Amino acid sequence: MRRYLVALRAIVTREALRFISQRGRFLAALVRPLVWLVVFAAGFRAALGLSIIPPYQTYITYEVYIVPGLCGMIQLFNGMQSSLSLVYDQEMGSMRLLLTSPLPRWWLLFCKLLAGVAVSILQVAAFLAIAAGFGIRLEPLGYLAVLPVLVLSGLMLGALGLFISSAIRQLENFAGVMNFVIFPMFFLSTALYPLWKMAESSPLLARICAINPFTHAVEAIRFALYLEWNPVALFWCVAAFAAFMALALWGYDPARGMARRRAG
Repeated sequence: MRRYLVALRAIVTREALRFISQRGRFLAALVRPLVWLVVFAAGFRAALGLSIIPPYQTYITYEVYIVPGLCGMIQLFNGMQSSLSLVYDQEMGSMRLLLTSPLPRWWLLFCKLLAGVAVSILQVAAFLAIAAGFGIRLEPLGYLAVLPVLVLSGLMLGALGLFISSAIRQLENFAGVMNFVIFPMFFLSTALYPLWKMAESSPLLARICAINPFTHAVEAIRFALYLEWNPVALFWCVAAFAAFMALALWGYDPARGMARRRAG
């Protein structure tokens, strides 16, 4: 058990030090959602006619509505960024050294996920603090209630990035694949507009949004911030995490890698 904890501490510390040294990554993670919140919110609100939105029991402003979606955006980009570091580690050889340790492969990959989740939660906390400075405040207890949901959503999105990194062998190919995953997942979700508003314009796109795992992550975050329970969204987040993690373990299976090298 001690070996497992030592590996967890070492991997999390390494990711934390890497994140601290990459200040541009932290600033980019904050600037991107803040631009959406401050600049684009007015345009979307006017275009959609959504000055106030009745999502559950109360009417809220559009700026408050998109805050959970922007929290999900931070975790989505961070999950892809963490997977980018995995591709870099594969090219440099450090990933091979990590996976040849005597500890189980699933635990090492899970430690990488937890390290990425810890970084993403720090970024979300900084974003929520800045949003509160702009006068966008949520339920005080909601900031605590959303923490376990952020862990779950971060694990789900990180596992997706982990699976993508297992299929990419060259760093220069990752940017295109990352954009192909991030932007459809973000825009075809309820991060920026309610599902009923999407259904008014396109029932097909509304159905796509309904099966998008990122939609359920955003809804779970949104409900938690309002101290409400969304078991459906949480269930789909757990199911998506299990599926993505299984695919990632399959992608990093050494037997599969040996077969691919023989075929090459």
